[in-house]
Amino acid sequence: WLETELRALADTVLLNPFEHLTAEGHKLDLTNVIARFGPADGSRLLLLTHWDTRPKADQSSEAADREKPVPGANDGASGTAILLEFARMFNEQPPPGGVELLFTDGEDYGPSTADMFLGARYYAAGIGSENPPAYGILLDMVGDADPSFPIEAYSMESAGQVVQRVWGIAADLGFRRFFPMDRTARVVDDHVQLIDAGIPVADIIDFDYGPGNGFWHTPRDIPENTSAQTLFMVGDVVAEVVYRNR
Repeated sequence: WLETELRALADTVLLNPFEHLTAEGHKLDLTNVIARFGPADGSRLLLLTHWDTRPKADQSSEAADREKPVPGANDGASGTAILLEFARMFNEQPPPGGVELLFTDGEDYGPSTADMFLGARYYAAGIGSENPPAYGILLDMVGDADPSFPIEAYSMESAGQVVQRVWGIAADLGFRRFFPMDRTARVVDDHVQLIDAGIPVADIIDFDYGPGNGFWHTPRDIPENTSAQTLFMVGDVVAEVVYRNR
């Protein structure tokens, strides 16, 4: 379905299948999906999210729920929804420069980080090294009904100009209280794999989902605990980054 939607909208769509052997010896067949818009030459902006969800709700307070898959309304689907909306937007109003949408697979497989961020690692070792984007923005867990997006510390240290651009535009649009510039959080996420490959990427992430972060990696990560208004806000900020890019 994702491929079909993107092929109707994007200039180019690439499927990048790959395999991963987990720490427990399980073979995973995974696929990154890439959609490109705008000029094929010159530098391009990378917008990425993960489109997979956690196979086990390992953070649930209920032992019986810990073998259930996470629905992933926020942790997976929120960033995917925004990038799909961007695909429709870019089809109708082409961006001023090249833009690549990357939907990574295997970001959240787990349970340890040895079996996470798999699609980002694959991209960084392949396309990201052969034809790297100029910079990127990662959207992860961007649908919380009570949003707050403090500056992620790895992003600030390795993609400071991208952070200043994103959080500055958020302030310009009247969203300063949701994008506080005086607070930081350190989160290992897909962007760290790209930063390690030399691509400056800033992570927009709300890592406090529900009371006491109680919805994260649980069966309560459902649409009822997310907000369309938050999706619109994050989408507005990133869209403004794209269209101010030239």
